[in-house]
Amino acid sequence: MVSLTKIMLIGNLGSDPEMHFTPSGTPVTSFSIATNRVYTAPDGERKQETEWFRVTAWRKQAESCNQFLTKGQRVYVEGSLRTRTWEDRDGQRRTTLEVNADRVLFLDRQAVAPLPGEEAPVEAGEEEVGPEDLPF
Repeated sequence: MVSLTKIMLIGNLGSDPEMHFTPSGTPVTSFSIATNRVYTAPDGERKQETEWFRVTAWRKQAESCNQFLTKGQRVYVEGSLRTRTWEDRDGQRRTTLEVNADRVLFLDRQAVAPLPGEEAPVEAGEEEVGPEDLPF
């Protein structure tokens, strides 16, 4: 029987990504994202709940996440859930649920700064307007 574990999240980074390398040299980047759910309670009060997810990206995607993402940015993450177990400093066994990212999309627009000697790029629909283009 075939099975599937898939999660899709849209949220904001809770901290800057942290990149490290496995002993074999594979890049791994971890970051947390927060998702919000707004609902109305039975008494009519609007409430908001925040869920935090730990995300792990690998290889080229890890490098891109580390280079381009910063705290507060909005991202779409698609991947699978993984359970990770470890022993903490006190010898206690700990377990956490992580998202192993298959796909990370950067949803916030990046400010594009021109390189020295270059003109700033013109966005689609933002053509330069000269004096001869003004109607008065």
